[in-house]
Amino acid sequence: MSILNLSQLLRVPHVDSGLNFDISPDGQRLIFSWNKSGKWELWQMPLQEEHSSRNGIPQLNEENAALFTMTPHLEGAKFSPLFSPDGTQLAYALDMDGSESYQIVIQDLQTNIATNLTPNIAYAHQPNFSWSPDGKMLAVLSDKHGQFALHLLPVDGTSGRMIKNVFHPCWDVKWSPDGQWIAIEAESTASDRSIYVMPINRPRKTGKNKATKVHTTQLKLNAQNPAWSPDSKFLAFSGENGEWHDIGLFNVDSQEITWVNESAGDDTQPAWSRSGESIGWIHSIGARTSFQFKRGNASIEEKKIGDGVHYFPQFTSDSVVILYEDPQHPCDLWKIALEDESIQQLTNSLSNEIHDAEFIQPEEVWYAGKDGTQIPALLYRAKDSTRAVINIHGGPNWLFQFLWYPIMSYMASRGWTVLAPNYRGSSGYGKKWQNASRYDMGGVDNDDCAAGANYLIANGLVEKDKIGVTGRSHGGYLTMTCLTRYPELFAVGSAVVPFLNWIKSHKNSREDLQHWNIENMGDPHENHELWIARSPYFFLDNINAPVQMICGGNDARCPASDSIDARDKLVELGKQVELLLYKDEGHSFLDTENLIDSEIKRMEFLAKVLG
Repeated sequence: MSILNLSQLLRVPHVDSGLNFDISPDGQRLIFSWNKSGKWELWQMPLQEEHSSRNGIPQLNEENAALFTMTPHLEGAKFSPLFSPDGTQLAYALDMDGSESYQIVIQDLQTNIATNLTPNIAYAHQPNFSWSPDGKMLAVLSDKHGQFALHLLPVDGTSGRMIKNVFHPCWDVKWSPDGQWIAIEAESTASDRSIYVMPINRPRKTGKNKATKVHTTQLKLNAQNPAWSPDSKFLAFSGENGEWHDIGLFNVDSQEITWVNESAGDDTQPAWSRSGESIGWIHSIGARTSFQFKRGNASIEEKKIGDGVHYFPQFTSDSVVILYEDPQHPCDLWKIALEDESIQQLTNSLSNEIHDAEFIQPEEVWYAGKDGTQIPALLYRAKDSTRAVINIHGGPNWLFQFLWYPIMSYMASRGWTVLAPNYRGSSGYGKKWQNASRYDMGGVDNDDCAAGANYLIANGLVEKDKIGVTGRSHGGYLTMTCLTRYPELFAVGSAVVPFLNWIKSHKNSREDLQHWNIENMGDPHENHELWIARSPYFFLDNINAPVQMICGGNDARCPASDSIDARDKLVELGKQVELLLYKDEGHSFLDTENLIDSEIKRMEFLAKVLG
């Protein structure tokens, strides 16, 4: 097997899978965020039946995908496009500097005039918002007053106003089609979410000359992903129903909850057909996902592109448009027919040169943790390997699945076996697993990752002194806890956008991030000793291996100051350390050239020890 070209791999674009795409109200146009040009821009494509075939896969004519016409003065990364109810306007989120302090832009599709509704703001918005049915305003989530709360923002440019603060950071909002309700998704306890159903513009019922006030209802369970039925009678959601998330229906009149399905595995991202007769969702079991749907009272049906990861289904009249990726294909838009087995690939991010490259397919494995608990992981088994890397995911409520991950494919191609643990604290393996690291961050999750090194050694997949460790975000944090708590296991480490000091990082974070910290690590004053014990910054003298830290100057989640302080202390201690600071980037690097530069330097740093 030849070594993959890392720069070429990293230049492969992908459609954004973190936020939604949209289909026009008439079902004729598709709009999405794609970094095909090297920048995150909005692209549009007509939805039509004529298609050609490439490599045996039916496809729309790729020339139909066109860069959406934007006004030139609006620089920045563009995400989360959303058509107005009448299809004449488009709203989207604009990230100017990678800080995730999103601004809200409206573009008139008839005049092509774009208006930034929130220019030069000193606060942030969530990239999730919702149109009022009359198209006159947006329901947005803004931290203008110090906490992400529900605001109404007129699209004519006049000032908005806050109308609901649930006193927990809000993440998503959906306005009902009849205009009478707004559903808000907010953080709750631990990593849970809660949904609030708020009346708005709802006619008051009168009886005996008295008005009846309808109060906001909170769904009393861990619930997320609100989605209104077309008739506004039901709110679909993904809710905790025992150990797993199933699809629930909240009846706004009776306030009763019924369940569409009950199964092992998590069911998320519900979507309604345009007629309201069918409902679909993403079904996940471990590393694989599929699209499932139910028509009326019929049995559940299942469709999938392959053994990879599906996201954000949206119905058309006879099909579903969906995002999909796997270890050999970056995230693209696909169209699955509901009446037969036909599949169309709508966007093609993979060039012909990469398409024929040889990729090592990961295996889903389980290994014994420090306490004997079986830990799920993905294993990229390199042929005749004597070197290995533990690659740790962020979140921590996330997981490694069968997705497009150029770095792991590259490392495996150069002869490094890669183990990607889904440690305790990861999602995808049930509620108990996800909450197992609560008040124990940097403890049991760190032990699970370190146990992966022993698994590799015991199975003859690596020489004892040739194991590297790397990860980004919470994975960068765990990289540093691995190096400080298990220095004898690791020969080299590279932490990407890590945090190292719970106390300082918490103090410098936004309120919503502080809320998550407290919910999952306790109060910083009451649990001060724990916060110190789990901060690798205070134990840097334990590090024996060369260490690299990569960070963005505009990172609101894991401030660069943590890495700078750690670099200075490591230099003082006489340790081998390298710091790469990308001043114009945030938590996720948006500039393709910066991404390529940082990833190549990460691999070069590991290779100095691993060879």
